[in-house]
Amino acid sequence: MSPVFVVLVRSLRGVMGNNMSIEKKKVGVGFGVMLFKGEKILLGRRHVDPDKADSELHGEGTWTMPGGKLEFGESFEDGAKREVYEETGLQLDEIKIICVNNDKNEYAHFVTIGLFSDKFNGEPKVMEPDEIVEWQWFSLDNLPTPLYFPSAKVIENYRKKLFYISQ
Repeated sequence: MSPVFVVLVRSLRGVMGNNMSIEKKKVGVGFGVMLFKGEKILLGRRHVDPDKADSELHGEGTWTMPGGKLEFGESFEDGAKREVYEETGLQLDEIKIICVNNDKNEYAHFVTIGLFSDKFNGEPKVMEPDEIVEWQWFSLDNLPTPLYFPSAKVIENYRKKLFYISQ
């Protein structure tokens, strides 16, 4: 064995212990929920600070739908209802799955479940001010920029009436 290799292995053991397995990256599952009130969609502006915007896909400073990550044991619908309530204070009465997207960049890889609801109670409030700084209603013909790319893909699928676009 070369001396350089032996030093490298010893260095790695010092950092990782005797368990030298390198963790493989995992694909996550998340939601984007299109909430419609009349002809307008609800979008929130993410904090510009990446540490506060809390997105593995790095969506700081973008406009996004309410959403988040699936927790162990949840249905897609229950997870989406939980996330919408945690972020906006809105209680969803009905929700349906409209699309699935494969969202990835250099930072992370997520399967995003796009959901739709126009039946909910309450008015949106900023419930997590460190992450989302405001919620506003927008016409689909006059969306703000920049859009969080997973939200943009859900909107594109909705407009084209597609369940999945291979990319």
